[in-house]
Amino acid sequence: MLKKFTFGTVLAHLWVQWILLGSIFVNTFMLYPNIFHNIPASLELGMEFMAVASPHTYFPPLGAASIITGILALILAWRTKPARYWILFSILMIVLEGATSILFEWPRNEILFIEGADVHSVEFLKQTAKEFFFVHGFRVACNIIGSILMFVGFIKYYKHSFMSLKK
Repeated sequence: MLKKFTFGTVLAHLWVQWILLGSIFVNTFMLYPNIFHNIPASLELGMEFMAVASPHTYFPPLGAASIITGILALILAWRTKPARYWILFSILMIVLEGATSILFEWPRNEILFIEGADVHSVEFLKQTAKEFFFVHGFRVACNIIGSILMFVGFIKYYKHSFMSLKK
């Protein structure tokens, strides 16, 4: 019973991780090009569009779900030596991504979307957007690496669990 629950938890973390990866790709390739194409007008239009829900309402709970499912998967799968460090490093990547978001992206979001052109010059907003994109690239890399690590961890956990059932 515990083995099935552990398998489900490891799979759930992989699933959440892939949702997070897909979501960050949607932001990167669809949402952000529209929001940042004509600063400051595009920032204002983006804020009008995201009046009900935005990345700010979506990513913090999803990131927390990734960390929680990851920790649970790590605890339950810890005895599976071939998988443990893959899962651990996957969690570390998502924590690094979250910390980067909080420390570097959230202050820039404040400048771009809350203070905007009322407080800052267009040049300053454009420079802030460039900084945002640079740091966002790091977040995307963390997410890709974390997803790959978790996928390998899942495969290793599955192989170990499957092989032990065959014996």
